[in-house]
Amino acid sequence: MFTGLIEEVGTVDSIAVTERSSKLTIRAAAVLEDVRLGDSIAVNGVCLTVTSFSASRFQADVMPETWRVTALSSLKPGMRVNLERALQLGDRLGGHLVLGHVDGTGKILSKKTDSNAVRFAIQAKPHLLRYVMPRGSITVDGISLTVVAVDEESLSVSIIPHTLKQTNLLEKQVGDPVNLETDVIAKYVERLLGGRTPGEQQKAPAGLNLAFLQEHGFA
Repeated sequence: MFTGLIEEVGTVDSIAVTERSSKLTIRAAAVLEDVRLGDSIAVNGVCLTVTSFSASRFQADVMPETWRVTALSSLKPGMRVNLERALQLGDRLGGHLVLGHVDGTGKILSKKTDSNAVRFAIQAKPHLLRYVMPRGSITVDGISLTVVAVDEESLSVSIIPHTLKQTNLLEKQVGDPVNLETDVIAKYVERLLGGRTPGEQQKAPAGLNLAFLQEHGFA
């Protein structure tokens, strides 16, 4: 479990890709202060397990499924990545509940200055946008952000100067892919209301309606 508050920006040291798996080596500092083998570290929002580490680097294996469905496959040595250690009981929850289980990727459509902030428009697929609403939470490359607008093809977020300086968003450009994790609460609510069964990733939810509310004593 994570909060979406980035602790530091690390640097990809090397990437070893084979037919069966991939291994990332990342240079870091803060997230290594109390690291142990088996710890979870979110890398651009993807929860990875530390398999080895030194004073200045850690390694993590990436399974083929993760490589396919996230933007980790677009990384190259020298690129900077957002890092966050797993949440501990008793920590402040300053962002929102983030699992580190990326739902899919988006693409930056625009990056525009808006007074003291920068507004990013991000293209995303309908099966992700169904869980996005204005003033709701979204995780972009591991960063907990507030949605300012959403339509049928994209969502927009506004980034304050502090967040730009403390994350890799400062270096992101139009066309770059980003990892997206939508609100876990919305997904569970839909599942419990019967809007989805296993294997029905693209079906529209049944949703709430007057008949449902009357049946359950709300009207």
